[in-house]
Amino acid sequence: MAPIQPSREELDRRKASHVVGINAETVTNVSSTDFPGHWPGEDNSWSLEEFRNTLKVDMHHSTRTESSFSLIGIDASVANAFRRIMIAEIPSVAIEDVFIHNNTSIIQDEVLCQRLGLVPFQGGKQGIREFLKWHKKANPEVGQPEGESDKFDYNTIILSLKIECTRNKEAEKGESDPLKAYHNAHVYAKDIQFKPFGRQEQYFSGDDAIRPTNPDILIAKLRPGQCIDIDMHAFKGVGSDHAKFSPVATASYRLLPTITITKPILGKDAEKFQRCFPHGVIKLDKVSKKEAMKKGSGYEGHEGQNKAVVLDAMKDTVSRECLRHPEFEGKVKLGRIRDHFIFSVESVGQWESEDLFLESVKVLKTKCEALKKNLSTIDR
Repeated sequence: MAPIQPSREELDRRKASHVVGINAETVTNVSSTDFPGHWPGEDNSWSLEEFRNTLKVDMHHSTRTESSFSLIGIDASVANAFRRIMIAEIPSVAIEDVFIHNNTSIIQDEVLCQRLGLVPFQGGKQGIREFLKWHKKANPEVGQPEGESDKFDYNTIILSLKIECTRNKEAEKGESDPLKAYHNAHVYAKDIQFKPFGRQEQYFSGDDAIRPTNPDILIAKLRPGQCIDIDMHAFKGVGSDHAKFSPVATASYRLLPTITITKPILGKDAEKFQRCFPHGVIKLDKVSKKEAMKKGSGYEGHEGQNKAVVLDAMKDTVSRECLRHPEFEGKVKLGRIRDHFIFSVESVGQWESEDLFLESVKVLKTKCEALKKNLSTIDR
């Protein structure tokens, strides 16, 4: 079939369909139309060159534990792949084996072990990412008994928690605050001690030593005479095996909101319209003399009055509040851009937040290379 050249009106309509419409009670344009064969006589097959020209990454802010960035020009499946990889397939270190020698606290042994397993740790980047290897679990069903013989310096981190609560002889008589009346009344993550062995001293020493990312995590409360004596083994793992190995607290994305004011919103209505959105989304400007003199602008005779202007649509949460009020009917359109994903990543501390996305790209690239290799041998 000969190629069909669509009209300018048709191209504009298709462009508008790339914005998901947010209406009072419905959502429109939820399906993509840019795949091959959708439009008769047109070839919309995927192009590497076009992908290179449209792909864009914008960093909004970045700290060690939190970052926000935009991925523009990709499909939702790819964006979701990055999110899932960050949650479940980037390795981190967490406590796996707990050996309780003595626990006289009121917390049951199994609960205490579960709390210790969820404590996030950090250490030298090179040691965790390159030196530490995966610890292969023993399988008793095939004659592989679990023991110390399968734990080495390159796959096991040894930790210990030995603490006892005693009375503070220097405390004032009648002191009711346990933190003043007793020593070690509260057990924190900072009380966990790292015990390097073998070559671990080369990779985990000084500022690179294995330690909790948040030293003030409360593990247990003790009273005089109670103690905890525990040894622990931490391994390298991924979130798909257990959530404690996930390097992120949250990794999510949302589509970029769009707010289009189709007719002027002035005076008291403009102030009410501003209150329908989170702070910083809508601002109030004065109608200029030039706008007031322009025929058909809708601002005639309103010089100096407040008008509603979109300041930063990215801060909008798409609550649809403005669509509830009859005075704004036909004056505003809400939507979300289909291929603009705003990511929010919060690291638990072992990985820097901005490194997590770069690592997810590496993991996805490895998966693609493996798939490509398998496809090349599928016909053999």
